[in-house]
Amino acid sequence: MKGFMLFLGNLGTSEFILIFLVVLLLFGGSKIPELMRGMGRGIREFNNAKNSVEDEIRQGMRDAEKTTDKK
Repeated sequence: MKGFMLFLGNLGTSEFILIFLVVLLLFGGSKIPELMRGMGRGIREFNNAKNSVEDEIRQGMRDAEKTTDKK
């Protein structure tokens, strides 16, 4: 979530309202729930991939520490 907030910067309420209105005009009211579900899935998949890479890096570091401790 921290990276998401960094991406948004210092957007205020009026900017969010303007963005919402533009999205509403572009996609229409019936498409917004579908768009949000797709965005949610995309964010979830990105976070899962990021966590997987972080876990692999941590495991590699643990394995490297074990091999240096044995020497």
